[in-house]
Amino acid sequence: MQFIDTHTHLYVEEFNSDRTAVMQRAIDAGITKMFLPAIDAGTYEVMMQLEKTYPEHCFAMMGLHPCSVNENVQQALQIVQDWLNKRHFVAIGEIGLDFYWDKTFTQQQYEAFDTQMQLALEKKIPIVIHTRNAMQETINRVKPFSTKGLTGIFHCFSGSYESAKQIIDMNFSLGIGGVLTYKNAGLSAVLDKIPLSSIVLETDAPYLTPVPFRGKRNESAYLTYIAEYLATVKKVSLADVAAITTANAEKIFQV
Repeated sequence: MQFIDTHTHLYVEEFNSDRTAVMQRAIDAGITKMFLPAIDAGTYEVMMQLEKTYPEHCFAMMGLHPCSVNENVQQALQIVQDWLNKRHFVAIGEIGLDFYWDKTFTQQQYEAFDTQMQLALEKKIPIVIHTRNAMQETINRVKPFSTKGLTGIFHCFSGSYESAKQIIDMNFSLGIGGVLTYKNAGLSAVLDKIPLSSIVLETDAPYLTPVPFRGKRNESAYLTYIAEYLATVKKVSLADVAAITTANAEKIFQV
C-alpha cells in the first residue's frame, strides 16, 4: 500500500538531529510522497534543500503562513512572488486566516490571502489553506476564487459537517490528520457523512501527533495510524483508504 502525506514540515529544526532516519521510516511505512508547506522566508531555503535531497519523495509549496503576516506583508508577498517566478511549486501554501493568537494584523491577513489565491489562479496550481478560529471567514474568502477554478485543501480540517459541505461544494478537499484520533474531537461523526473522494491524509508533522503517540513529536511515518483510524470510521479496508486518498492527492497536486 502507498500513502501520501499532503502536509508535513519535515524541514523544521525539530528534525535536525535525525531527519535521515525520519525520512527512511516514512518511506518504509509506504509514504511515497510528502508535500512540504511553506511558512515564511526564514524557512524557504531549508525546505527546498530537503526537496533537493529527496526529489522523488518531497515536494515543496510556496507561500506566506497567516501567523507570519505582519506590517511588512508587502515585502513578504514579493518574496513569495519572486520564488513563484523562479521555479515550479506544486501549490501555494500554507496560506489562510488565523485569528486564534492575535488579530492585530487581520486586514493584512486578508490581503495576503487574497493576493496568494490570485497568484495560484495565475499559476494554475492549487492552494493549501490554514484556518484557525476563522472557518466561515475563510470559506467566504475562498468562494469567489473557487468560482474561477481555484481548488486545493483545507488543511487540518476539524470543523462541522456544515463547514465540510461548503468546502466540498467549492471543489476543495479536507485534509485529515491526527486530530481524527483524539477521543473528544468529534471529527469521526463528521467524516462518517463525507465521501472518501473528498478526503486527503496529512500529519502536519511535527505537530498534532496521532494516538498512540500523542504528546510526542509527530512524523510522516505515523500517517498510517491516521489511515487506519479513518478506515474504521468509514467502515472500509485500509487498502481502500490508501488507494482513494492517494489518488485524490495526486489529482490535486498533479503529480
